[in-house]
Amino acid sequence: MPRYLWQTPTWPNFSWKSELLLEPLAAVRKRQGRFLRAMEELGFEDGLRAYAVAVEEDAVHTAAIEGENLDREGARSSIAAHLGLPTAGLRPADRTVDGLIEVLLDATRNYEKPLEKDRLCAWHAALFPSGRSGLFPVITGAWRNAPMKVVSGPFGRQKIHYEAPPPERVEDETASFEITWEPE
Repeated sequence: MPRYLWQTPTWPNFSWKSELLLEPLAAVRKRQGRFLRAMEELGFEDGLRAYAVAVEEDAVHTAAIEGENLDREGARSSIAAHLGLPTAGLRPADRTVDGLIEVLLDATRNYEKPLEKDRLCAWHAALFPSGRSGLFPVITGAWRNAPMKVVSGPFGRQKIHYEAPPPERVEDETASFEITWEPE
């Protein structure tokens, strides 16, 4: 019996029941419409500030998923600098925070661009500007070349929560999910 989704015989050909998704997707589209209408009513400058707040929240929550406490002031400074908003009085962001902001802005501003290897590798390099993740070296801007596991617990009694596909499969697995959004 497969342990992980990528080990199932139907991987990566998913199936789903559309009727179960219609209601939650409709609710999201409704909220999206309200948000866009509010942005239009605010005008350019206020709309840009609202966008900056949304990106800040995305950055904080994205970092939290990785167990990181994001420096909000640094995030605000980076977002303001990238959006051309005033940065006076804000502490400059460190390179790691700035890299996360760059990735989020690219993803939200350029959602219609293909999600291809070069773009994914550029995001990866931006997220690990020092070439390290904590104490461990990270080869940035390239496909993973070593096994990857999500592990917790003391040495000798570690619990493996997830094991990613082996490195030799990464490029092909990723290619099966490269997405190009078609504008509406």
